[in-house]
Amino acid sequence: MNPEVLKDAITQTRDTQAAISPATAVSLLKAGNARFLAGEPVNRDLHAQVKQTATGQYPFAAIVSCIDSRIPTEIVFDQGVGDVFNARIAGNFVNEDILGSLEFACKLAGSKVIVVMGHTSCGAVKGACDHAKLGNLTQMLDKIMPAVEAVKTEPHEERNSSNIDFVNRVSVKNVELTIKDIREKSPVLAEMHDNGEIDIVGAMYDVKNGSVAFYL
Repeated sequence: MNPEVLKDAITQTRDTQAAISPATAVSLLKAGNARFLAGEPVNRDLHAQVKQTATGQYPFAAIVSCIDSRIPTEIVFDQGVGDVFNARIAGNFVNEDILGSLEFACKLAGSKVIVVMGHTSCGAVKGACDHAKLGNLTQMLDKIMPAVEAVKTEPHEERNSSNIDFVNRVSVKNVELTIKDIREKSPVLAEMHDNGEIDIVGAMYDVKNGSVAFYL
């Protein structure tokens, strides 16, 4: 189904969701971000959508992103009420609770794609790069350390938040490792992915200009 046709749908229904393939779901998000960047959002009646979704929801995508206040997911993808599931946590990693939420989103609620979206200048990633210690934040940042350790640097390069290129490379690696965790730690989602029922993709949001780059 053509994303240019679906973009004008007021609210997702069981039928419109069923007609969306994993590839189309990604195309819908790309098209939405393009509209956001162009300042040409779809005209939606959000109050009407609240009423239309009161008895059911049919989101076409589930997005794992950071809690960063600069990344309002529905806005940057120009989506409305009932279009996407959001799982937001500092550092956009997954744990059992988020994996369970994604399983609900895809297996039970019909979403066609999981997007793990990191972003540039991520505070959580900076904290991990700096080995920050603070209450519960310490154990949370430990979840990002595998990405920090996996990114190689030249001998002269700083491996801390003062090196923003390093930080952003760690953010990309963190997205890759999170996708790997989803596939390895959720047999439900892995099976759906292998069967072509869903896709699991990575993305990076640029806080300087609002653009989203998809990869994987």
